[in-house]
Amino acid sequence: QVQLVESGGGLVQAGRSLRLSCTASGSIFKINAMGWYRQAPGKQRELVATISSGGSKNYADSVKGRFTIASDNAKNTVSLQMNSLKPEDTAVYYCNVDLIDANWRRYNYWGQGTQVTVSS
Repeated sequence: QVQLVESGGGLVQAGRSLRLSCTASGSIFKINAMGWYRQAPGKQRELVATISSGGSKNYADSVKGRFTIASDNAKNTVSLQMNSLKPEDTAVYYCNVDLIDANWRRYNYWGQGTQVTVSS
């Protein structure tokens, strides 16, 4: 089994910054990719940013230039630095991990979600 623990959400004013973190633990052989998704009320879950084990990054157009994703492969962690936050960034943010477990099976896991609220 694998557990994902997220932290760092909260309430901030527009223009300020927040940093989200997610740590994966458990029966992990290799992490292929980690990422962040978000879901606003009444909307579908959408990709925010992903990073592969090789360091390739992918961002949603809406966050390019404002958000930065980073990972520490040795610690199985992924972070999301969010700068210049806007009210439209308000959502529940979910960590996602694509991994190979100790039994060589591939799984995709989701964190429990952390609320980010940006006030205008």
